[in-house]
Amino acid sequence: MGNDDNLISNQDANSEVGKEGMDEITDDSAQGKEESLGFKELYEQSLQSVQMGGVLTGRVVQINADTVMVDVGWKTEGYIPARELRDDKGNIAINVGDEIEVLVDRRDQDGNLVLSRDKAAKIKIWDDVKVACENNTPVQGTVIERVKGGLSVDIGIPAFLPGSQVDIRPVRDLDRYVGQSFPFNVLKYDRKRNNVVLSRRTILEKEREAEKFDTLKNIEEGKIIEGVIKNITDYGLFIDLGGIDGLLHVTDISWGRITRPSDHFSKGERIRVKVLSFDREKERVALGLKQLAMNPWESIKDKYPIHSVVEGRVVNLTDYGVFVELETGVEGLIHVSEMFWTREIKHPSKVLSIGQIVNVMILDINIETKRISLGLKQTTTNPWETLKIKYPEGTIIKGLIRNVTNFGIFVGVEEGIDGLIHMSDISWKQRVKHPSEMFKKGQEIEVMVLNIDVEHEKFSLGLKQIEKNPWEELSERYPAGAVVSGKVTNITDFGIFVEIEEGIEGLVHISELSSRRVKSSSELFAVGDSVSAAVKNVDPKSRKIRLSIKDLETSTEENPVHQYINNRENVGSSMSKALADMKIVDAEE
Repeated sequence: MGNDDNLISNQDANSEVGKEGMDEITDDSAQGKEESLGFKELYEQSLQSVQMGGVLTGRVVQINADTVMVDVGWKTEGYIPARELRDDKGNIAINVGDEIEVLVDRRDQDGNLVLSRDKAAKIKIWDDVKVACENNTPVQGTVIERVKGGLSVDIGIPAFLPGSQVDIRPVRDLDRYVGQSFPFNVLKYDRKRNNVVLSRRTILEKEREAEKFDTLKNIEEGKIIEGVIKNITDYGLFIDLGGIDGLLHVTDISWGRITRPSDHFSKGERIRVKVLSFDREKERVALGLKQLAMNPWESIKDKYPIHSVVEGRVVNLTDYGVFVELETGVEGLIHVSEMFWTREIKHPSKVLSIGQIVNVMILDINIETKRISLGLKQTTTNPWETLKIKYPEGTIIKGLIRNVTNFGIFVGVEEGIDGLIHMSDISWKQRVKHPSEMFKKGQEIEVMVLNIDVEHEKFSLGLKQIEKNPWEELSERYPAGAVVSGKVTNITDFGIFVEIEEGIEGLVHISELSSRRVKSSSELFAVGDSVSAAVKNVDPKSRKIRLSIKDLETSTEENPVHQYINNRENVGSSMSKALADMKIVDAEE
């Protein structure tokens, strides 16, 4: 303490002197005692002017190892425990003569004033909190830790930041804010309960409104601006342009095809975009990224001529084909049918893989739909052209039956290439209802090459062509007017079919059945009946023979039809005569 305090302490000590000492006091010392009592009264008065719990501004007068002496006015001194003034390294961060705010805390057991700068600071903070809450002014704080429902913030005193007040949008990961300092608004406080509730969201909303005002004032269609990727979806990116969000649709990201924007961009990334459209009333902004680069489709046909072979990278595999990137923003499709000449594949992934470099041929380009048709097989020799040279028409070959269908037989010619024997090419004479009646899978047969269609990749084979065509001789054997006999094999509404020799049938049209009018073929004939007819015409190309029974009615009485009709007439006459005889007998009776 100061010299005055020592003086007071000495006076107090003298007042405790025994009776013997008092007898030796001279008049001068008695006068000094009166003067010292006057100083003591002044000291007591100064102490009375310092109120307990009050906050005063004092001046540091002495720094000791454990205490720091502070003059709080009226020559009154108190001390602060040195621990309150030490920094993280243990050093006292003030000097003699510095002015600091202190709280008059209490008197110690010796009657000395105990001061506290920490408590004074807390009182000052509560005053600042009150002012900040009433005037809506921000306070600075540091996030200490995550707590239930939000974050704990140090603003000089512990405060609570609810999770809903951390940001404008909901935040899932609150831990990333720990250790960071921000300005906050005070939503409410309760000094008695030592409770303060903060909000960072209100500050961000205010800042965003200011940014939004500036952004709306400067934004316009066609302008190139910079923003921050705020959110990523399957259909595009939301870009924060400064207080307002714009949408970069997936179709405007690249001239090529983007399926998953998240594979190419990340949240928080800065990006330059072009304003495509802007609705000021609804505050909607459509953005474009590909518009910052030249449209590669404008010169695509000059760069990739039809039938040219180019190199590309496989970027996607589907059931129906493979997408190949020719350059950034330009992709083409190899349809599964254009992958191999002969090989059948279940899925393109069995042959190609993403990232693989392949040579492809440009088959077609459609600028309007931005589609390029590519071919993989066209970069290799066409085996169908080789086949046409190897197997000229008329060549006899052997092969195994690979499949039997209701329309024909598939015969293996070479690996991956089958030839088809159509039903009509199985037999010249025999009517085949289903090839399975005559052939089985795996059976070896000898066939003739009829035709190889390179363009449509079709190999036509014939079985009957190995034998001589009997129809070529029929026109000579059965000239017009010749009489033939045979059995009825089929009856239709338009006539009957008659087999005149094995495998050869002729048609008697209903109009050629009789010189009389016939309503139905079944009135005169049944399947299996033997008939004779005259040949009207033989057509070897269409393999048709036209016959006529009517033509024989006038030339022979032995014609079955004529006999049939005569028999019917004779029977009718006999019946009429019998009826007449019966009437005569009745009359006579």
